[in-house]
This record gives sequence, structure tokens and C-alpha cells, in this order.
Amino acid sequence: MNATPKIGQYLIDRLHRAGVEHLFGVPGDYILRFYDELVHSPIQHVGTTREDTAAFAADGYARCRGIGALAVTYGVGALNVVNAIAGAYTESSPVIVISGAPGIREQREDPLIHHRFGPFEFQRQIFERITCATAVLDDPYTACRQIDRAIEALRQHCKPVYIELPRDQIDVEGFPVLSPDEPLPQPESDPHSLREAVEETCALLRKSRNPVLLAGLELHRRGLQDALMRLVERARLPVAATLTGKSVLGERHPLYLGIYEGAMGAKTARKYVEEADLLLMLGVTLNDVDLGVYTANLDPNRMVRASGGEIFIRHHRYPKVYAGDFINALCETLPAQDISPPPPSEIPDAPDFPVAGRSMTVSRLIGRINRALGPDMMVVCDIGDCLFAAIELRVHERSEFFASAFYTTMGFAVPAALGVQIARPDRRALILVGDGAFQMTGTELSTIARLGLNAIVIVFNNAGYSTERFILDGPFNDIAPWRFDRLGEVIGPLRGYDAASEEAFETAFTLALAEKDVPSIINVHLDRTDASQAVRSLGEHLKRQI
Repeated sequence: MNATPKIGQYLIDRLHRAGVEHLFGVPGDYILRFYDELVHSPIQHVGTTREDTAAFAADGYARCRGIGALAVTYGVGALNVVNAIAGAYTESSPVIVISGAPGIREQREDPLIHHRFGPFEFQRQIFERITCATAVLDDPYTACRQIDRAIEALRQHCKPVYIELPRDQIDVEGFPVLSPDEPLPQPESDPHSLREAVEETCALLRKSRNPVLLAGLELHRRGLQDALMRLVERARLPVAATLTGKSVLGERHPLYLGIYEGAMGAKTARKYVEEADLLLMLGVTLNDVDLGVYTANLDPNRMVRASGGEIFIRHHRYPKVYAGDFINALCETLPAQDISPPPPSEIPDAPDFPVAGRSMTVSRLIGRINRALGPDMMVVCDIGDCLFAAIELRVHERSEFFASAFYTTMGFAVPAALGVQIARPDRRALILVGDGAFQMTGTELSTIARLGLNAIVIVFNNAGYSTERFILDGPFNDIAPWRFDRLGEVIGPLRGYDAASEEAFETAFTLALAEKDVPSIINVHLDRTDASQAVRSLGEHLKRQI
């Protein structure tokens, strides 16, 4: 990078240094000049069918790589990503939104310019509410520092940031504060608070007879899976995960209890978590999904909670202590334990699958998928019954389950799988999605096909919005029937299969698993009244609020 780099090039260099190797988006005139700079950079642009799917793809990429990015045009492009970025903000996914914008001179002299929807600052003001930092690069003296500040905020808070780039500033020379090789600063814990929090926690652990660890979403986002594993192995702590934190630990580990979600989660996990005399909640976000629509029974007097840069031990608070430092310090302080693991929790299976003449059901489908999951597979799940049924799935490796489990936006899975599989090309994506959610964003399967990725899509086709049916049924929950198995005729190369029976699914799934070079989609026909027990319980709780 030159001593006085151009602003556009500085942004690209900083993105790449932060870990961005792929950038998602749809071209538009205000971002085209930046796209042209990407062509000559080490960052590869991945074109998507829509702007919102670019944001979902960047979200999936960020969950694997610790940072993701998308670039869109002003107004019509940027406003299309608002929902997806709101979801990334809610679920702490570190995504950089880059929006092209009219040039500074254009904004001053041409008030009738296209894509405008009000004062030019309106777009930044919208994103201020769903990101942890915004930057408008309209001043060459501050532009480089604003870029660094935005990336620094993204790393500190694990939230999206917004960078607006007027097109006439891309080739303007900036004035960087940091040298090209100087890393961005990392947040550090207060040593006194950290020491006292560790001492109090260790004292409680020494007195505890049945401690349990509950792992959550923040450990995913901050890349603390290795630290978690060291703590679990050293202290021999039984560990459950929240739904939003699913797969933060390999789910076939002997100390793994399952998903804790109050009355809606695994029975073994609920028993251990709620009967523990000390519960270590690490990286757990408190929300109605992870608390089983408030059916959780957790006692703050028996709790140590590390989240959001703070440690709460019963009624004590230790500010400015980050979860990673806390976990590492516990590993260094705690003596190694030799405690027998809990009895192995049952992994739902369907050993007699397929049964001749038997129709497909959700529970049998999950059991068959569990048999097929291997260490080279990742599961990307949409919301609806596919998500709640997936509580029973057990992925092999850590951080290999992805979902919009708290924000619960429909249409997440297919585009997110694009980002996930690009970020981790050594893994194969298994996409679980309802027919309604697929109709929203399934067009991104064409990008997956175009890039030669070998994802497998399983469509839970129950002819409508099944979760809503169990809350309040009506004709508004019905949708148009699609021939998902024939989509290859439109977007190919894609293998399509139709499965109404167990035998048909077995044939289709076996062929899809064997197909290594193109994606596959299996249209699984399910009865509209069939659902997982978790969705039935959810419906019972939510219908009281209608």
C-alpha cells in the first residue's frame, strides 16, 4: 500500500488484512467503480441474485471466518439489506456493509439524482440503529481512520458496521493513521476485575458437587471454541448448549448433554442444567428462544454468567472482563479434574429406515439425517419446524450448525449456506428449509449451482407456514405449491428429487450424498398436521398471546 493510498484501495487492503477473501453483492452504478477495484485485488466478488441474499451470505461467511462483507449500491440496494443486517446485529454476526453513494459534488448540486429517498443522511441514520458503528467516507483527511475505527468496532462488539463510500472519493488519496502492517487494537480485560472474578468462580467450583456449563452464541462469534473445549476437558464439566449456541461444542462429545431450551429442549439437558448447584453460563444471551419461551427455571443465586464483556457471579458484577480472557484464566487456575462423564444422551435415530409404504414424517426425517451426518458436513437451517426439529440433530464437529435462531427471519438458510460453504470449502452444506422460506430466497441456489458447490437442500414441504398453523391456523398460512424437484430445469446444474415416502427419500438422499460436483434438492412431502414436539409446545405457549 502506498504512503498516501487511495481511499477505495485502503478499504480493500484493510478488509483483506482483517480476513475478508470474498465479498458478496449486486452491482449498481454507485458501487461499480469500487467493484472494478475489487477485480484487481485479492478479494473475490461473489455476485448474488438479490441484495438481501448477499447480506445473508455475508452473515454465514462471518460466522465461519469472524468477518464478512457485502457491497451494494445506494438506496435501492442498501435498503434491501436492512432486514438481514438487523438479524446479523441481533445474532452478533460481524458483517461489514459497504454502500456506494452519489459523489459529494452530485449530492450538493443534483438534488433530483436517482435512488434518493430523502435527505442523503437518511440512509446512514437507518443503519445507525442496526450496526455498532457507521462511517461516511466524505473527507479524505478522516476516511482511513474511519475505516479502521469501523473494523475495530466490529471486532470489539461482534456486530455489523456500515461504511458509505461516495463514488467520487474512491480514487481520492487518504491519510492513514496506521501503517500497512500495524494491527488494529484488540480489547483487553481489566486485570483486577479478571483476577477477582476467576478467584470467586474457582472458590464456588471447589464447593460445588454437580456443576454444569451452559455454552452460548457469543462463544461462536468470538472464536472461543478451543478455549471452551480446554475448560470442559480440564474441569470435566457436563456441558449443554443454547439453541442459538448449538454446535459450539462437538455434539457427540461424551460430556455433551444436548440443547437446553427450558421445557422445549432435551430432557437430559434440562435436568442437569436446572438441578446444578453451580451453573457456568458462558457467552449466553438471554432471550425468549433460548429460555424456551420463558419456561426455563434458572436460579441467579447458583449462577456465574460471562457475556457482553462482563462477569456476573450471583449478585456480584465484574465489568470489563471478556469471556475469552475469563475462560483462559479459569483453565490456568483450575486443577485438572477426573470426574466420570454423565450417561450418554440418546441420539435420535431411525435404524429401520426406510419402511416400505411409510409416509415421511419430521421425526423420522431427523433420525435418518442423524445417521448420515459426518465430520465433513455442516447444517444450515432456516426457521420453522426444520429449526426446532433440528434440536435433535447431533453434528460431529464444533461450529457446524448455522441458523437465525433468535431473530428467526425466514429465508436465511439457502443464501447463508452460500457464504458458509465458500468460507469453508472443506465442508459440505446440508440445508434444511421449509417450503415457505425457500420461496423467499431460494433463488440463491442458482449461485450455489453456478459456483459448482455441492450443497444438499432438504425442503420440509408441508404446504405452508406450519409454525404459524400451530399458533393460529387459517387460509393465510397456505402458499402456492412448487415443484422444487424440477428447479434444475430453470437454474441448473442441479439434481432434483421428489420424496413422499421413506423409500423415495432413501433413494434420493443416497444419490444426493454420492453426487460430489453439483448441488441437489429433495422435495420432502410432509403432512400439514405433522410437526416436532418443540413446535407443538411453542404453539401452545404463543397462541395464548394471540
